[in-house]
Amino acid sequence: MNIEAKTGKRGLTTFDLKVLGIVFMFIDHIYEMFSIMGAPEWLDWFGRPVATLFFFISVEGFTHTRNKEQYLKRLWLGFLIMNIGNYLVQYFFSVGNLGLVNNIFSDLFVAVLSMYGIELITEGYKTKKYGTLFKGILCILSPLLLSAIILLAMTNGSMSILMIGYVLPSTILSENSIMVYLATLLYLFRKNRVLQCIAIAVVGALYAGVNVTALFTTNTQWMMVLAIIPIALYNGQKGKGMKQFFYIFYPAHIWILYIIASLIYTHFY
Repeated sequence: MNIEAKTGKRGLTTFDLKVLGIVFMFIDHIYEMFSIMGAPEWLDWFGRPVATLFFFISVEGFTHTRNKEQYLKRLWLGFLIMNIGNYLVQYFFSVGNLGLVNNIFSDLFVAVLSMYGIELITEGYKTKKYGTLFKGILCILSPLLLSAIILLAMTNGSMSILMIGYVLPSTILSENSIMVYLATLLYLFRKNRVLQCIAIAVVGALYAGVNVTALFTTNTQWMMVLAIIPIALYNGQKGKGMKQFFYIFYPAHIWILYIIASLIYTHFY
């Protein structure tokens, strides 16, 4: 069942999904930066569907982009710039013990790299080009292998090796860790919106099952299932262009919120 083909131009465009994700993300980050000063916990609920929504958008972006390598390069540069900016902001400002570890570019890079790997494996298998097939396997495995190296370094206390995680995205250091591969499932099911929504629902149910008694307190990630609503309404249209806006807005709003929170906390708490 291809809902995209049936919905025509009615519903939400990619632009609409991005705006929705950005608004919810902004509210969530207000909670993150100001929770130490009493920001209500329910603000955090807005952020739970955001990663899932951006995973879906990344599938659409990867599927329709003309230059997939350039797409990956942009995400890697965003990841690198975000890490440098996080370090510099925390060097001059602080909000209690709140560490600035936000970097959705890491998640998106790992997710899109897995999509690229699947595409290369498919191409290599069809054309009998085993070099292409091997490259695809490497694309999928490299973030996991890097995660193993980082985990081993942490276990052995080799902290200098951890620096590689600030230059190359890994699964273990991604904001959503292993959940980034939900994006891979969404890519595999890209031609069937119903299966995409089922995949999201199943992952959300797994999160809910971790601690059923704390579904509205400490265990709120299950709320990611709410991303199903806008995704189901997606009409397959691009809408207005905002190609570079997210790359600028994402780091800028996090750094600005952190700096404002630091100034308020330092002077009034």
